[in-house]
Amino acid sequence: MGLGLIASIIVGGLAGWIASMIMKADTGIFSNILLGIIGAFVLNLILSLLGIYAANSWVPQLIVGIAGASLLIWGYRRAKS
Repeated sequence: MGLGLIASIIVGGLAGWIASMIMKADTGIFSNILLGIIGAFVLNLILSLLGIYAANSWVPQLIVGIAGASLLIWGYRRAKS
């Protein structure tokens, strides 16, 4: 069973917030949610291409979301400079 839309938004927001703290990025609540959700999607896609699948529960998805959002913040900073 999937996380569901509301749970995905909550996990995505939490992942984006944690990633912004790790990366010392000044982002708002909506940016945190978007970074977490998009980051989790992108990293899940990359991992699936490598044959690695995160379990479809909130803890593994939170970890993937944090890593993915951190990757997006890092990429944004690299593109900006």
